[in-house]
Amino acid sequence: MGDLRYRAISAFLKATHATRLDKALAPLLRGRGVILTLHHVTPVAPAAFAPNAILEITPAFLADLIGLVRAKGYDLAAMDEVPARLAAKSGAPFAVFTLDDGYRDNAEYAAPVFRAARCPFTLYVAPGFAEAVSPLWWRDLEEVVARENVLTAPYPEGPEVLVCDTPEAKTAAFKSVYWRLRNGPEERLRHVIAAMAEAAGVDPLARTRALCMGWDEVRALAADPLCAIGAHTLTHPMLARHDEATARHEMAESRRLIEAELGRDVRHFSYPVGDPASAGAREFALARACGFETAVTTRPGVLTGDHAAHLMALPRISVNGLFQNLGDTEALLSGLPTFAQNRGRFLNVG
Repeated sequence: MGDLRYRAISAFLKATHATRLDKALAPLLRGRGVILTLHHVTPVAPAAFAPNAILEITPAFLADLIGLVRAKGYDLAAMDEVPARLAAKSGAPFAVFTLDDGYRDNAEYAAPVFRAARCPFTLYVAPGFAEAVSPLWWRDLEEVVARENVLTAPYPEGPEVLVCDTPEAKTAAFKSVYWRLRNGPEERLRHVIAAMAEAAGVDPLARTRALCMGWDEVRALAADPLCAIGAHTLTHPMLARHDEATARHEMAESRRLIEAELGRDVRHFSYPVGDPASAGAREFALARACGFETAVTTRPGVLTGDHAAHLMALPRISVNGLFQNLGDTEALLSGLPTFAQNRGRFLNVG
């Protein structure tokens, strides 16, 4: 299902660009601006089995992307500017670059590209990752499947044995476990993946330490005037799947800890996972109550003037590692693909 979906998306983007619909319709559909979502920036090519490759782009593509955005007439803006720019009645379109989670490669590879281009960027940090006390469960699952040719998923309702002795079989096994768990309670997801990691000899917190910046590294990056630091909860939960007290604590305490570590205000927030099943009206209200000035989702879409009244539910366009070509990106920037996806609803906050 996932492969078919990505093939359909790719075909739509390429057709949009090839027919020049993106150029023709961009003035009508691109809105006031766009917030772009990144995760990993690394020159390392994905392996044959790489289910999280959608989260990885190369530094070279990032540089090309910034160049494209500039060439299309966008101002490169900081998150601090977003409320005023959305409230303004006129002005050039703007683009904001954001990175979720706080990966070490953001400092090693992304930051030099942003500096060379004089491009502002916002890094959303989860203290649980910076302190290496919270697992990156999606990367742990990938490592478990990569190591094993046969594995057992110990679901509470009964174990399932999966054969994963080829890259194709590994991809199928990963998707099977991932989506079966993603569609259920988060406590179950974390418990099952932790048990699978232990059985396979995978140390989740060692993985977090290897991939994520510690506080000293975050502080060093935060000293760059181009970099803003936002909050991304304490432990990266899907907030809507937890009670209100837990969600509020995750949001407010992440802000407090980051401010204490960095000695600077934290004004912006990113909802982990960020889809409608992870962040909805309750979470938008909590973000406002916690004092954030903006909060970003992963709901796909461009920004319009209407979003000035919905700063806690801002959409973003994901920079997907499977679509690292400028034609696809130009099609996305036009607003046409997400306009169709959202059935014509620019304002996607419900």
